Amino acid sequence: MGLIASDQFKIVVGLGKTGLACARFLAKKGVPFAVADSREQPPGADELRQEMPDVELRCGEFDPAFLGRADELILSPGVAKDQPAIQTAVAAGASLSGDIDLFCREISAPIIAITGSNAKSTVTSLVGEMAAAAGIDVGVCGNIGTPVLEMLEQPEKALYVMELSSFQLETTHELRAEVATVLNISPDHMDRYESFQDYYQAKHRIFRGAKAVVVNRDDQLTMPLLPMGVPQSGFHLGKPDLKLFGLIKEDGETWLALGLEKLLPVSALKIRGSHNMANALAALALGQQAGIPMPAMLQALQAYTGLRHRCEWVAEKNGVVFFNDSKGTNVGASVAALNGLGETLPDGGKLVLIAGGDGKGAEFTELAEPLQRYGRGLVYLGTDGARLAGDCGDIDKQSADSMESAVQQAATMARAGDIVLLSPACASFDMFSGFPARGEAFVKAVEAL
Repeated sequence: MGLIASDQFKIVVGLGKTGLACARFLAKKGVPFAVADSREQPPGADELRQEMPDVELRCGEFDPAFLGRADELILSPGVAKDQPAIQTAVAAGASLSGDIDLFCREISAPIIAITGSNAKSTVTSLVGEMAAAAGIDVGVCGNIGTPVLEMLEQPEKALYVMELSSFQLETTHELRAEVATVLNISPDHMDRYESFQDYYQAKHRIFRGAKAVVVNRDDQLTMPLLPMGVPQSGFHLGKPDLKLFGLIKEDGETWLALGLEKLLPVSALKIRGSHNMANALAALALGQQAGIPMPAMLQALQAYTGLRHRCEWVAEKNGVVFFNDSKGTNVGASVAALNGLGETLPDGGKLVLIAGGDGKGAEFTELAEPLQRYGRGLVYLGTDGARLAGDCGDIDKQSADSMESAVQQAATMARAGDIVLLSPACASFDMFSGFPARGEAFVKAVEAL
């Protein structure tokens, strides 16, 4: 396909899963486009050449003159928009968008849009289960697994529940969600953002044009600056105000509640820990704003067992319970897991944490406090394991060179009534192909004990 100087020439920047989905979408629409990737051998290149032999693919350092020919650059989430070649193209008049905008231009069904530093996937999948339990034809997509453009290969759904990363939101202008939320904000991806403020602003783009919002009353950073007329709901882990979701404690039992109305005892949930109570309340608030009936939501909540690799119950061995939280790829997620499971420990029970990996430039000092409170020991591994251990204060520490050895050491440290938790506070790419492979290695090592 030759380059044409029309007002309709697009360049997909960054291949991989999302870039390939964008290319297939544009090819189907008959829009002239090319693809650029800074890697010499980008994933998806073979499929692209096979399916679309006429589409130009430029690999290697971005060429500003080439990018400058497009009226629109469609960025994959992995590509930072502040790269000089991209900024030069923007200065020459190219607009920036991503797969979310392409999707939103095609559908008319309402969207529930969810972001946050942690728990996005749990809340997204839970809201999807609630909608399904109510008999709604729902599509769950975005950062959680199915690229949004692949959803267009099926008939349009009645509702979409979408998990969005800060990277996706950077290039999103046309979301206009039925309900939007930022679940929580703690520093993450500081290797990508100039400052915490930039990361915060990327997250808050989710609220643009939203018809209703849900805020976490326990996290000031989730509160949007919005016109007065936009309906707001909220949740927190205290006693709920009128029309808000929270917890009511009565006769030794804790209930999920809406205002003064008790909805469901926490003991009826299969997911454990205060962070999962927050997830349940967030899902209820989002579902309510989107009009999902309460009985269906409560039914889905009771059936929900959680996502793989996210504080997932693995096994009990010699009175020690093992939890796989391999998805704890940043410090905030691991702090939430430590606090959440720490609160469920029996008298005398403690936590043994397995952590470490690629720290993405983060500090680990926030782990010290929950480890002091709940920890029996720490087994550390990976590139930044020793740095993590150094930030964790005075606790029994051991280093491991493999997941098998880490699990064996943790099992030796633990006593009956304890929890062994894999929640690495780091990315996995120094030792594994991704957090699922790391979680599988943990599960395998636990089963082999």
